[in-house]
Amino acid sequence: MGHRKQNAPRHGSLRYMPRKRANHIKGRVRNWLEVEDKNPLFLGFAGFKSGMTHIAYIEDQKTNPFFGKELMKPVTIIETPPLVLFGVKVYEKSEYGLKCKGELLNTKLNKELARKISLPNPESYDFDQKKQELEKIIDSNSIIRGLFHTQPYKASVPRIKPDIIEIMVSGGSTPDKQFKFALEHLGKDIRVRDVFSEGELIDAIGVSKGKGFQGPVKKFGIKLLPRKTRGTKRGVGCIGPWHPSRVMYTVPRAGQMGFHQRTEYNKRIVKISETGDEINPKGGFLHYGLVKGDFIAVLGSVPGPKKRLIRIRKSMRPKKNFEVVAPTITYISRQTQQGK
Repeated sequence: MGHRKQNAPRHGSLRYMPRKRANHIKGRVRNWLEVEDKNPLFLGFAGFKSGMTHIAYIEDQKTNPFFGKELMKPVTIIETPPLVLFGVKVYEKSEYGLKCKGELLNTKLNKELARKISLPNPESYDFDQKKQELEKIIDSNSIIRGLFHTQPYKASVPRIKPDIIEIMVSGGSTPDKQFKFALEHLGKDIRVRDVFSEGELIDAIGVSKGKGFQGPVKKFGIKLLPRKTRGTKRGVGCIGPWHPSRVMYTVPRAGQMGFHQRTEYNKRIVKISETGDEINPKGGFLHYGLVKGDFIAVLGSVPGPKKRLIRIRKSMRPKKNFEVVAPTITYISRQTQQGK
């Protein structure tokens, strides 16, 4: 028998640099697309990846060649318990990036938040004074962001410690209106339906499943060397020319695989619901369980394993001639995933 070859495709050696572990397991949103809306609004949300299933729906986009036809597509279920707005942060644009000018925290904070940060003393924390100081600072260059914490104990996630995330406020004519909008919602629960609507395009940001230190065959899909090769068979035959006298970064080498931050653009929300029984398969999702409350169903896949926190935001690359309408779903698969 001849030597075995592996004709797996190369996994984009130059597409993402550097290929190292993500700094934060919750993901990081580097950019927000400011929207021109009359009323201020939050630009993002967060949830926990539950699993996948498939649906049948009627394609309603006129630019799609399958317009008017019934399609069967895979969907990812993201459980989205309400987020709690516990603070407001004010940034100022500078030539070196954003500079924090101040923050305002709610006087009544959840006790579970003490697992993540040191809570201020409510007796010595002067809410009104800090509010007046921030109102004087805010000008046309100010950027308002809300400080949210998740509630994992309301989902099928085996932990209590919340995650803290920042979500930008946009819309409205001035930062003053955005600040007042954030103050109105301070200390309240924000639900996913308050931010997004069915049929809307979003970006999903998450950290992919970690696979540890792997060789170039698995990491880049290179071929195995012939049987009588000296040294190694699961390595690269030549790591580069004599000159330049160094190993180029384009050469597939062993290293960390997985646990990278990735962003999926323009994922469509096909369903938003507050009843998990509408989507739960018999016996629950494998390695997750039952969806208890609010959730969204997104067409296609989303980076990360089960129970991973997924950040979602308004689309940074909005499509032209895209109609935001709720699709007509004709079938949702709720068959058991237990293999029985």
